[in-house]
Amino acid sequence: MTNTNPALNTPLALIAELTHRCPLHCVYCSNPLELQSRANELSTDTWSRVFREAAALGVLQIDFTGGEPLTRTDIIGLVKSARSAGLYVNLITSGLPLDEPKLDALIAAGLDHFQLSFQAAESQIATEISNTKSHAQKLRVLDWLKSRRVAVTLNFVIHRLNLHQLPEMLALAESSATRVEFAHVQYYGWAFANRERLLPTRAKLDESLEFFQKAQQRLEGKIRVEYVVPDYYGKYPKPCMGGWGRKLMLITPSGEALPCHAAKIIPGLQFDNVKDCSLAEIWSNSSAFQKFRGHSWMLEPCKSCDRRDLDFAGCRCQALLLAGDPAATDPVCSLSPQRPKVDAILAAIHSVAPTSPSSVVAQHAAPADRPSDAHSWLYRPNPA
Repeated sequence: MTNTNPALNTPLALIAELTHRCPLHCVYCSNPLELQSRANELSTDTWSRVFREAAALGVLQIDFTGGEPLTRTDIIGLVKSARSAGLYVNLITSGLPLDEPKLDALIAAGLDHFQLSFQAAESQIATEISNTKSHAQKLRVLDWLKSRRVAVTLNFVIHRLNLHQLPEMLALAESSATRVEFAHVQYYGWAFANRERLLPTRAKLDESLEFFQKAQQRLEGKIRVEYVVPDYYGKYPKPCMGGWGRKLMLITPSGEALPCHAAKIIPGLQFDNVKDCSLAEIWSNSSAFQKFRGHSWMLEPCKSCDRRDLDFAGCRCQALLLAGDPAATDPVCSLSPQRPKVDAILAAIHSVAPTSPSSVVAQHAAPADRPSDAHSWLYRPNPA
């Protein structure tokens, strides 16, 4: 291939989905509904080559994620390889499976940043959301991290069931972390299938925003408090992934290079694989990455909008899910002709009775757009 876009900026970060295997079964997982098996995962040597190519391309940071990256038996070697390539190494993990010797080995291998995910501030809701008893292990890992020299971020995915626990979540972060991120669920993947039970009301969202703002003021200079609101409540869409194919590249467990986590749901896109092409070739010339770069693909009102270089028309996957067209203006935008669809979803949410943990009837079903039972979760399964 030849570079057809010499003015294109290089990616800042590489998201390495090392595996789709995970001991948790979270109802809002961002992994695709069609998970990839262990047999199709990239080898240690292939990942190591990808790390070197990423550094040569100008990538500064690599995010190890999954699934659960700790399920890879070669995770320590992968950390060492990425660090040897000159990359800042960030591990995004549930903390399972992990013990203190393995944690020390990861840090010795060059791990720079440890991001520990929590589903709630206590075990009952955490178990409901993940369909796994993992909360006690997370607290053990958090305690181990207090005595280790590694940057720590706590990630809390928040939604209707755990918004009332924000003070307790923040207290956990204050005890041990340098940064905490409260990210409202974004509705694609498994979260889209469970949307009606996860979306908060406007009143609860506003309460959470007030809490975050006060926390930022109180903890300024001590701990970074960051938060992400649900797209559905925004006036304008966020620039998904910093804009399609502009800042980030994601590599799936089998080696496909994607512009975002959910890109494979968009029909007609062909994704190059790192087993066949270099990262530089893919970044510059991949038809999937070029599909929604620039402005030529945009429809009105985005095409002539003053915000087109701020939010890049929003999320392409969300446009497909809600409007049926990946080139459409993201329907969460107040200027979108499809915005009434989002308003109708929110109106329905406000008419639903509050969900409590005791109401759960677990559902393990084939992937579908929605759970067949309004009182059931659709849990993420584990691939073979």
